[in-house]
Amino acid sequence: MKTFKPTIFLLLFLFALTAHAEKLKGYIYASDNSPIIGAQVRWENAKSGVTSNEDGYFEINGTPHKDHMLVVSYIGFTEKVTHINDFKGEQKITLSENTELGEVVVTKSVAGRISSRTELLNTEKLSAKELTRAACCNLAESFTTNPSVDVSYSDAVTGAKQIQLLGISGNYIQMLTENYPNFRGAAKLYGLDYIPGPWMESIQISKGAASVKNGYESISGQVNVEYKKPTTADPLSLNLFMSDASRVEGNADGAIKINDKLSTGIFAHYSNEKKGHDDNKDGFLDMPQKHQINLMNRWHYQTDKFISQSGIKFINDERISGQTSHTMKNDNMYDPYRITNYTNRGEIFSKNGYILNPERNESVALIVSGSYHDQKSKYASSLYNLYETNLYASLMYERDFSPMHKLSTGLSYNWDKYSETIDIPQLTMGNQPDKETVTGAYAQYTFNLNDKLSVLAGLRADHSSLYDWFVTPRLHVKYDVTPWAQVRLSAGKGYRSVFALSENSYMLASSRAINIAENLKQESGWNYGVSTTFHIPLNNEELTLSGEWFYTDFSRQVIVDMENPHAINIYNLNGKSNAHVLQVEASYPLFRGFNLLASYRWMDSRVNYDGKEMRKPLTSRYKALVTASYETPLKKWQFDFTTQFNGSGRMPTPDAENPLWNKNFKSFVVMNAQITKYFRNWSVYLGGENLTDFTQKNPIISADNPYGSDFDATMVWGPTQGRKFYVGFRYNISKL
Repeated sequence: MKTFKPTIFLLLFLFALTAHAEKLKGYIYASDNSPIIGAQVRWENAKSGVTSNEDGYFEINGTPHKDHMLVVSYIGFTEKVTHINDFKGEQKITLSENTELGEVVVTKSVAGRISSRTELLNTEKLSAKELTRAACCNLAESFTTNPSVDVSYSDAVTGAKQIQLLGISGNYIQMLTENYPNFRGAAKLYGLDYIPGPWMESIQISKGAASVKNGYESISGQVNVEYKKPTTADPLSLNLFMSDASRVEGNADGAIKINDKLSTGIFAHYSNEKKGHDDNKDGFLDMPQKHQINLMNRWHYQTDKFISQSGIKFINDERISGQTSHTMKNDNMYDPYRITNYTNRGEIFSKNGYILNPERNESVALIVSGSYHDQKSKYASSLYNLYETNLYASLMYERDFSPMHKLSTGLSYNWDKYSETIDIPQLTMGNQPDKETVTGAYAQYTFNLNDKLSVLAGLRADHSSLYDWFVTPRLHVKYDVTPWAQVRLSAGKGYRSVFALSENSYMLASSRAINIAENLKQESGWNYGVSTTFHIPLNNEELTLSGEWFYTDFSRQVIVDMENPHAINIYNLNGKSNAHVLQVEASYPLFRGFNLLASYRWMDSRVNYDGKEMRKPLTSRYKALVTASYETPLKKWQFDFTTQFNGSGRMPTPDAENPLWNKNFKSFVVMNAQITKYFRNWSVYLGGENLTDFTQKNPIISADNPYGSDFDATMVWGPTQGRKFYVGFRYNISKL
């Protein structure tokens, strides 16, 4: 295997560069400027063609002056024939809805979740339409209807959340915003709450080893969030939300066109959830009392060859949890166990691109970003303050040598600095790094054989001020067996630097001793994957079937060991650590407006804990998901229903003499539903979460004695809150 890996990379780079056919490129839009996915694009009198992807983008081979009449069609829209004068630049084609006597003859809902059949990598896109199928108040709540991504609470008191992909926790998932790395270190604990749902244009999920363009950190996958763009967003959008738990949120965003070249977007978010709840009567708040203000301003400047996007963002987030006067009897309030977390965070970014040769897609781009994270926390008498600074820069060059060959190269720089104030009696910590500088370079080659076989081979080399040089190889292959069946293969390596305390500070909500070993190594692991997708025409609709298998194998890993009921030990892996994930999925529109999706995912994640190989605790063995969505013919009403079947799993080893929890947890079901009524420029929605009212019993161990040796709030495997209902209002002034 070691010989095979470098050999295949070498062979891929030896393809000779050739230049023959030319490609016409463009975008297909509906009349409201939304991209049309799956539109048929062909030359007049041709029997076959191509389809537009999730962005409405298409590329079709042709001969200038010979192929000049382009035919575009899509169900529910009038077929359009466009005369093509030349192949320079990108076409922008708008289709009109097919109408008769003022009524829609055929309506076809635009998909909210798109698994691209044209993308070389195994990716899926969640559009704004998908994000409105549930409350989706922030990024953490955006995956309720998604079969691939899970989001769960890290503990029962702080509100920290972790994302899971391919059976592996969020530390190994690279988080991006606008395609640059974000939410590192301490920000990963609460960062999923830092992006309001109504601000998002889309979310892209890439499984397995991702492109080397964005760095070396993606091991199990990559999640990228795209904010609304000033050039395409509506002039005004409002979203108001309120739940029966007294959670109130308000969002507003607007796009302003200053002139033909310059536009700006303004975003504002306010949320308040300060009413305390203790439904299980354990003396602790079920959820933190939270208050957040979130502001962002972004700018877009564009000429014929130059594009610049820049933005600035500020977040103030306050959380108070634990025991309060609301949860405790007066005679027990002499020394309440109280947790506070006050965070201020600032972000800035600038993305600049210059087109050198539009006919060859030759361009150069520079991305620069920075963030400052100020987090002050108290866990009863323990104090932990963190001040984190990050600077990132990426210089990229790309060129299409021909429709068959494409090259991308670049340089990158990343700097992390951590300053900590620590007063934690139960903490034993050796010398830990407080800063790291990483510089690197990459080259990525794409081979495309008649849009049937595509190969992406990437290699990057980076130098860390902590770990010296390391190399990241990645390979992706896509083969279209037929126009309706694709096979994808992937293999790649990823790395991650560990800052143990900042990434796991939620574990301070416990009386366990925390022991962090010295000389923690840089983590590294290989990820391998194979997936197949079938788009089968059936009764004038499309049945989509997919199956995928991924295997992640860590060669170096920092283990967070909770197998001692009175201690958390963090140390270097000595043995094996791997995860297998198998997922199958089917989706089909049973009848007009009604879409059904069903999926099943099996996970087996095993880690060597101090010489003994065991399944990873607090992780379900499987998850099944069924979602149903119905949109009435005139798109006045929408009904969404989701059921999650979560499998059983293993708990950390309990105390042998005084076991305070079981060795395993049982399977459970969570149901969510939402009804939306649409009007001309506004809509109202009503929904319910966890309709079966299932909650984990006693999520806080020894809650009646938080200062005792058995107290632990980190044993969370299921919902800690019961049934909730909410209502919301959306209003927008559409772009002309």
